[in-house]
Amino acid sequence: MDDMLITGDDRVGIQTLKEFRSTQFEMKNLWTVSYFLGFEVFKSSMGYYLSQTKYASDLLSHAGIINSKTIDTPLETNIKLCPNDGELLSDPTQYRQLVGSLVYLTITPPDISYVVHLVSQFMSSLRSTHYVVVLQILHYVKGTIYRGLHFFLSSSLELRSYSDIDWADDPTDHCSTTSYCFFLGDSLISWRRRKQSVVSQSSSESEYCALADTTAELLWLHWLLHDIGVPFSASTPIYCDNKSAVQIAHNDVFHKRMKHIEINYHFV
Repeated sequence: MDDMLITGDDRVGIQTLKEFRSTQFEMKNLWTVSYFLGFEVFKSSMGYYLSQTKYASDLLSHAGIINSKTIDTPLETNIKLCPNDGELLSDPTQYRQLVGSLVYLTITPPDISYVVHLVSQFMSSLRSTHYVVVLQILHYVKGTIYRGLHFFLSSSLELRSYSDIDWADDPTDHCSTTSYCFFLGDSLISWRRRKQSVVSQSSSESEYCALADTTAELLWLHWLLHDIGVPFSASTPIYCDNKSAVQIAHNDVFHKRMKHIEINYHFV
């Protein structure tokens, strides 16, 4: 078997572990990681660059659009997808395979996270309009195939986060969509886009629910970074562009219409 990826600063301990495992299994040392589970890793004096170029290229080849034109955006402005728009697909296998592959591809290029989240909601009711959007995503991927994540060696260890929502953007159930991302210095380390489970009566309520989700992720990142030896001497800012949600977070007096989000208030 190939030698698994082992990291850390205890070189003696790592070598001892490798020697012990070599006595238990037939292994070989691959040395510096360059390709792992579809990820390409490039190391330079600036830091590490992580991409899925080969994985994306194989996906485009499987979809048969390797020689097709590229587009500048994965989704046209103000497009709303509904479960009953378009004709039913006679064979949904291709759609499901492509969407599943795109979900894995969102690990490195977060710019397609929103639209992949959108098309993945129609896996049980697949129609022609949904498939057209999947093809648009692939044409966009073709033009951005070399994009990835850059982790800077000289970056600071300051953690900051950004939170936002699309209020009642789903035309079917009118639920809002939470979005957040986290930077450690100049490096993007975490992001997510998820539909909220309830319908918010206002954009302020929806923004505040998103702040609660962002706070939960922030606590988890604090625990994770603390476990690997990254200290935090200051609080972590969460940036939100909704003034009402920010005021609610700073005000300990609840108005009658805000009582239903009291749990989220205390959590933040």
